[in-house]
Amino acid sequence: MIRCFIILLLFPSLVSAIEIDVLLTNGTIYDGKSLDSRIGDIAINNGKILDLAKNKDIAAKLIIDCTGKIICPGFIDLHNHSDNQVVAASTRANINYLLQGCTTIVTGNCGSGPVNVDKYYTAINQAGSGTNVIHLLAQGNLRREVMGNERRKATSEEQAAMLKLADKAMDDGAWGMSTGLIYVPSSYADTAEITAIASVVAKYGGIYVSHIRGEGSGLINSVNEAMQIGRDANLPVHISHFKSSGRNNWGLVRVAAKTIQAARDDGQQVTADQYPYRASSTSLSATTIPTWARAGGRQAMIERFDDPQDGKRIRMAIQAKLDRTDDGAAIRIARCYQQKWVGKSIAQIAKLENMPALEIVEVIERNGGAGVVNFSMDPEDIRFVMSLPWVATASDGRAYLPGADKPHPRSYGTFPRKISLFAQQEKIISVGHAIRSATGLPAEILGLKDRGTLKPNMIADIVVYDPTTLQDKATFDDPHQYCVGIEYVFIGGELAVYRGRPTGALHGQALKKPAR
Repeated sequence: MIRCFIILLLFPSLVSAIEIDVLLTNGTIYDGKSLDSRIGDIAINNGKILDLAKNKDIAAKLIIDCTGKIICPGFIDLHNHSDNQVVAASTRANINYLLQGCTTIVTGNCGSGPVNVDKYYTAINQAGSGTNVIHLLAQGNLRREVMGNERRKATSEEQAAMLKLADKAMDDGAWGMSTGLIYVPSSYADTAEITAIASVVAKYGGIYVSHIRGEGSGLINSVNEAMQIGRDANLPVHISHFKSSGRNNWGLVRVAAKTIQAARDDGQQVTADQYPYRASSTSLSATTIPTWARAGGRQAMIERFDDPQDGKRIRMAIQAKLDRTDDGAAIRIARCYQQKWVGKSIAQIAKLENMPALEIVEVIERNGGAGVVNFSMDPEDIRFVMSLPWVATASDGRAYLPGADKPHPRSYGTFPRKISLFAQQEKIISVGHAIRSATGLPAEILGLKDRGTLKPNMIADIVVYDPTTLQDKATFDDPHQYCVGIEYVFIGGELAVYRGRPTGALHGQALKKPAR
């Protein structure tokens, strides 16, 4: 008995040491809030970050030496289109995002995605996901569910039906509502219709996220419409993939930024996100064909092509777009029915086939359409936008498996690209700024309370990366390449990436918005 007492006096740690799950030691820590870093340790236990100041005597099951490495919160992708992919067996692991350091993605963007939020969340949680998933109510699909793709004003009965579905979606845990106001049928809703739905979202503390009506010459009016909806419905506003498209509109995003800043100075909650690339990506039809011509779906659109008057109007609109893009040289095919055209621009295809570019567009649309990459942005505008403290990083991509198509590289490289290229190499922004734009800021925008920063009792969604090797490998010519340099990813304290390789575990889950 005396001998045991002496041992306790000489070695008190044998009694007081707490066994924890993981200890990350000697890393350079960016907490997701401060722009500055510190050298230190991060402890993980039972899925949460442990307060080391209160628990100095610990014994970890797993110790990872992070000397020379960066420790930061897991990245939160505010704008993702993996709605179908995260419930599909082949892509639910979301590997291309895990290897970017993403631990949470936001689906339901651009007005597209599931309307039945409970069913969607249940499907995710039953099988698991590589990343956590937060969902927005998709206004375009909400409208489609009630009134199809019709281009008209909603009746009072249809409006009531939409409001009822919106209320259920928010009650089931959606975090807000999105619109895609260049897409059918989202674009057919007027400002009043959107505001009415947004007012339901506001009752649950949600946000209004918008792919606005115009990102070219109509940018300012479109931003003002989004902010007016926010004011009238009394909820925060978030502008998706903030930019000005088309050479004639370069620089206009700087004017729009001043407009937003003025609203913020007046107390309105307005934010935006951005992907750090000079090209956008969407469908060929959304890029070249006016929304009125797309009403009712593809078959109805083809019938309008065959109508003498409508067909003439459509072709004039397509040609005007081609004229603004060097006869289609700036529009590159990402996927379509003709594999030999993938990776080539409309102008290149026209030359290859000895056909006018206008006819190439029409042929593609008559055969199912295409996904495109559109080189439309000023590189200096991109650098300016990322410097704004209220602009978050977001990919606008989706979960992928490598294949024969050539999608936008943003699905593989967005987050490391912003840190490695623009912060570390070009020093356009600081590393702390880049990390905050992918962690603490998106968490603030969403109202996500338990993720996004490294502090005690937060959920342990954590990334460890090597700043000397961090790089996005994906290019426009060869997009199916995974990032390098992301060494460890923890989701809820569980390893999703270990020594640069995915573990294959599905630790992600659907995150319901807490009730107010």
